[in-house]
Amino acid sequence: MRTITLKLPDHLADRLDQSAADAKTTRSALVRAALEKALGDENAGTGSCFDLAGDLMGSIKGLPADLATNPVHLEGFGR
Repeated sequence: MRTITLKLPDHLADRLDQSAADAKTTRSALVRAALEKALGDENAGTGSCFDLAGDLMGSIKGLPADLATNPVHLEGFGR
């Protein structure tokens, strides 16, 4: 990862510090996210299904742990 130096007016630096504290993240992470949003994230929408929905894995309680691999659960799937 490359490093850049950036000069900010005091009021903007203060807002960045406060936003980072509120979000419990670093100033660098906020600046990177703002740049990606402003410049258009060229990687948005790309990646595998797991990359795009990985945060949803295991989010539904009460399902069998082997739902995607046990043939019993897959019977009739796709018909």
